[in-house]
Amino acid sequence: MKKFFLICLAVFLSLANCQKKEEPKVQTPFPAGPVQTQNEIGLLQDAVRNDPKNLNAWINLGNVMMDTSRFDKAIDAYQHALELDPENVDVRVDMGTCYRNIGRPDRAAEEFRKAIKINPRHLYAHRNLGVVLAFDIGDKKQAVKEFEEYLGLSPNAHDAQQVRQEIAKLKTSK
Repeated sequence: MKKFFLICLAVFLSLANCQKKEEPKVQTPFPAGPVQTQNEIGLLQDAVRNDPKNLNAWINLGNVMMDTSRFDKAIDAYQHALELDPENVDVRVDMGTCYRNIGRPDRAAEEFRKAIKINPRHLYAHRNLGVVLAFDIGDKKQAVKEFEEYLGLSPNAHDAQQVRQEIAKLKTSK
């Protein structure tokens, strides 16, 4: 009986050793950000190529380009969107922001002013115009006016305290 047990144990151990043991596979996460963004850009470019009058595709393409710091390409997409909807103040404000980011504060201010002309209550058009006037163009008096307009429209804005401090600095600086 002892001999039988030893034989069974030996067979069991040898069979156990014969099993193919696979190392656990480590799954490397697929980089979602850049690849996903590239895929999104490709899909949006296809959409505007297939339907050049697709306003939402142009806007979304501009937004993705802006979010990835491709400001020239964002401006191009936003210009196409504005050809389809010239009164779209959000697109104008985003395009103005892109112009500022490529060192064109004059064009940025122009777009912000156009947005304000279309919608005088557009918060970010006033705030962004104030930023460009204060920090890029050097028109402190007009910057204060835009910041005050922004605060008048939204006194409890998330950045209201910061804007108030900036107004105080602009008023005391020469």
